[in-house]
Amino acid sequence: MVAALPRFDQAQVLVVGDVMLDRYWHGAAARISPEAPVPVVQVRGRDDRPGGAANVALNIAALGAGATLAGLTGADEAAELLHTRLASAGVEVSFQQQEQPTITKLRVISRNQQLLRVDFEEPFDPAQSEQLMLRASRLLQPMGALVLSDYAKGALEQPQALIAAARRVGIPVLVDPKGTDFSRYRGATLLTPNLGEFEQVVGPCPTEAILLARGQTMMEELELSALLITRGEQGMTLLQPGQQALHLPTRAREVFDVTGAGDTVIAVLGAAVAAGEALPQAVALANLAAGLVVAKLGTAVVSAPELRRALQATRGTHQGAMSQDQLVTAVADARAQGERIVFTNGCFDIIHAGHVGYLEQARRLGDRLIVAVNGDASVTRLKGPGRPINAVERRMAVLAGLESVDWVVAFDDDTPEALLQRLQPEVLVKGGDYAPDQVVGWEIVTGYGGEVRVLSFFDDCSTTAIVQKVLEQHRD
Repeated sequence: MVAALPRFDQAQVLVVGDVMLDRYWHGAAARISPEAPVPVVQVRGRDDRPGGAANVALNIAALGAGATLAGLTGADEAAELLHTRLASAGVEVSFQQQEQPTITKLRVISRNQQLLRVDFEEPFDPAQSEQLMLRASRLLQPMGALVLSDYAKGALEQPQALIAAARRVGIPVLVDPKGTDFSRYRGATLLTPNLGEFEQVVGPCPTEAILLARGQTMMEELELSALLITRGEQGMTLLQPGQQALHLPTRAREVFDVTGAGDTVIAVLGAAVAAGEALPQAVALANLAAGLVVAKLGTAVVSAPELRRALQATRGTHQGAMSQDQLVTAVADARAQGERIVFTNGCFDIIHAGHVGYLEQARRLGDRLIVAVNGDASVTRLKGPGRPINAVERRMAVLAGLESVDWVVAFDDDTPEALLQRLQPEVLVKGGDYAPDQVVGWEIVTGYGGEVRVLSFFDDCSTTAIVQKVLEQHRD
C-alpha cells in the first residue's frame, strides 16, 4: 500500500497531552528477601526516558518531522530532565508547570523482565487543563496535524475548545483516547482506541459485523472523519464513513514489550498525515512501525531509517518474476492489505526509456504494478520472424529490476485476457494511441468495476524503431 516514506522533514506536528517520565532501574535478582517473599534486585543501571505524550513527540522527531510538545509538569528535576532529553532530540517544548510533581513511572527490570512498577503522581486540577488548551491553541500555526495523547492523567480533561480551534483552521486532529467518555473528543478527525478501550465504550463486540456496526455508529455520534481500532495480534481496522473497512494484519514478528506501542502508532499517523499522506497509507505505515517497536524493551521510538528498511523488506516479499499461480497468491495477500493492483502487458523485447517512463506512470496509479509479458512464441506470432530478440526469461529479469515494477509474469496466449480473469486488477493500463474501449481486455476489467487507462510512451520510443535503426546502421 505504501510505495515510499512521505517527506517527514516537511511535516510539523503539535502534540498535547499527559507528559510523564519513564524511569527504569536494571539489575540482577539472584535471591529472595528474608523480610518478605519478594526478589531482591541489586540495581546496576538506571535509564530515564520521556513517556506518555513526551514519547509521542520523541517518536515524531525520530522520523525527522518537526515536533512541538505542550503538557503539564511540576517544577522539579523530572521536568528539567524531560526538557533536556526532548530538546536534544529536536522537540520544541512548551511545559506548563504546576505545584504537583511531574508524573513519573518507575519500573524495576531484571533479565529483561519487569518485576515492579511504582507510580508517582498527583491529580491535576481541571482548570489547569483549560489553561493548557489555551496555551496549545496559540501553537497551532503552522502545524500540519494536532495529536492529543490522553493517558487519563488530567491534561486533556477539557479538549473541546482546542479541537474546535484546530478544525476551524483546517488542521486534522488525531486522538489516542482513554476512559469511557469519548464524547469529549467530538469533532476530532481520527480516534485510535485499542479493542479493549473501544469495547469499554460500546460494549463487547463478539463478531466482526458488530464491531464494524458499532464503529460506524461511534463515528456518526462523535462526528469523526475516521476511526482506527488497534486489535493486537489481529492487526488494525480503519473505518471511514461511506467506505469499506480496511483491515491490516499485524506486522510484529516478535512481541517483546508493548509499552509505548500506542504512542508509536499515533506518532507515525500524525507525522504521515502532516506530511500529506492519505489516511490509509498513513495507517499502513503506523502498522509497520508498531510491529517494530514491540520488539524493543520499554518506551522506545522507531526512526525513519528503521521504517524505511522495514518498508523495503515488505516490498521485497513475493516481488519480482513469478509464475501465474504464485502471482495469484501474492495479489490476494496484497489485496487483503487494501492495496490497489495495476496491470499492464506487452512484449517488452528491448527495454527503452519510453518503457521506463511509462511503467513509472503506471505504478503511480496504484500500490502494486504487475507487468505481464508475452511468451516467445506469442511474440513471434505478433511481431513476425526474428522476434523476440531477447528470450522471455531475459525480458522478465530486466523488468523485475525496475523500481516501479512489483511483479512480472509470462503468458503464452496472444492476449492477457485469461490472466485478467484470474487476477482482476483494479486498473488495466496500456501504452499507445488507443481509446479505452480499444484496449484488449477492457470488457473484462470494466465488467467487474475496474478502470482502464491509456498512457503515452515517453520520448516517442519503440522497440521496432530501435531494431530498424540498428539494421540500417548494420547495412551501411
